[in-house]
Amino acid sequence: MLNTTTYDGPAGTPLVIAHGLFGSARNWGVLAKRLSDSRPVIAVDMRNHGDSPWHDSHTYDDMAADLAEVIDGRADVLGHSMGGKAAMMLALRHPDKVNRLIVADMAPVPYSHTQMGPIAAMRAVDLSRVESRSDAKAQLAGKVAPGVDDFLLQSLDLGEKRWKLNLDVLAAEMDSILDFPQVEGTFDGPVLFLSGAKSDYVRRADRDRTLALFPNATFVQVPDAGHWLHAEKPREVEAAIRACLDG
Repeated sequence: MLNTTTYDGPAGTPLVIAHGLFGSARNWGVLAKRLSDSRPVIAVDMRNHGDSPWHDSHTYDDMAADLAEVIDGRADVLGHSMGGKAAMMLALRHPDKVNRLIVADMAPVPYSHTQMGPIAAMRAVDLSRVESRSDAKAQLAGKVAPGVDDFLLQSLDLGEKRWKLNLDVLAAEMDSILDFPQVEGTFDGPVLFLSGAKSDYVRRADRDRTLALFPNATFVQVPDAGHWLHAEKPREVEAAIRACLDG
């Protein structure tokens, strides 16, 4: 079972939040707490991330099954990046579990970029010489883009001197993480594809493929936001999420 952080709210359809690659439930903590004023919110650590169990595989079918196990009955589901693909797969494989779906800056298509750079950077950190996050940040300097270092350091367990990420499996499964499986069927419920206007992850060229799987999709862009839209424009993202959840 995935590790979860629950924010109690008024009775209603719960919202389940799935984070992106190299992240954890804490990435969505501020927004999750704010959104819990109207419903229970459950933020998960995805497999091989955070405090959730480590496994030898990391496919979207795996992640969809993990999310289905967390949901008791039906839930609204929000996923960002890798978590967005996992949420889409959940809706396609287990439509009875999903009420409304929100996908943050991701489309149901393969991507050609790689995320091996951050893995190499984390592997290169000599954790035996790390006594503080600033020590680790100094070792990451020049190896990852500015801002990415702080994001990765959220997954550093200083006490145990370990990354709370299964780097070996994530590296081995990178092709699967970047891909999106060929799936039969559709999810006919309401779906919001929320993207950053400055991001290239959600392209108009992929809209036909998206609508073939999610015929009731709506597309909304957040101005002046990139892929990390919830960190860059939290108020605007919160407003869009609320509008979707309120129907």
